[in-house]
Amino acid sequence: MLKVKNLIKRYQNGNEILYALNSVSLMIEDGDFVVILGPSGSGKSTLLNAISGLEQPDSGSITYDDYEICGLNQRELTKFRRDKTAYIFQAYYLLPFLNVESNIRMGADLNGNKNITEIIENIGLHGLEKRLPHELSGGQQQRVSIARALAKKPDILFCDEPTGALDEETSKQILTYLKHLQKQLQFTIVMVTHNTSIAQIATKVIKMTSGKIAEEIINDNPRNIKEITW
Repeated sequence: MLKVKNLIKRYQNGNEILYALNSVSLMIEDGDFVVILGPSGSGKSTLLNAISGLEQPDSGSITYDDYEICGLNQRELTKFRRDKTAYIFQAYYLLPFLNVESNIRMGADLNGNKNITEIIENIGLHGLEKRLPHELSGGQQQRVSIARALAKKPDILFCDEPTGALDEETSKQILTYLKHLQKQLQFTIVMVTHNTSIAQIATKVIKMTSGKIAEEIINDNPRNIKEITW
């Protein structure tokens, strides 16, 4: 379980203090599929970065099963992220000198995962294993980024616009596989997106504005991915 309490992140803009997060509190249960929505500047990406350990808040509490990550030093945060989490970035962050298979294997090796064949097949990368990132389209590079994160078999998967570079058909394929793996491996998904349609398949939807949670919706009956359009 992930518990966030009174999270604050602020920035100095001249004489003005801007709040990216303003006393944000929430709870995410193990196995949840959480979608965070909000306009640009609402604080949703800052929240994702904070709860994933990529960015330290100014104050507040973030606990994973009673393990507090606020105040950890960089070495401790790196170990936490390596052992517990994976992150799909909006930018791909692939190593340009490694081919598709080697980029994915980087994630797998962090958790001792020896078999990445199924992930490569199901993410739609079969036949592209030996290509370098510059030989791939943007959508293919994003699929490599997603496969690398999934190969790590994390306890919690953070996603920042993971389907932003993909067409609708490919997006649905990836989301279907994400849901399949989540059910199989019992991990938690926290996803930031501008695509409100994706919220229909989530178990919890968090709407943010001006650094605060404006609304939190529990979805007891998430829709099937095949039923949604965008």
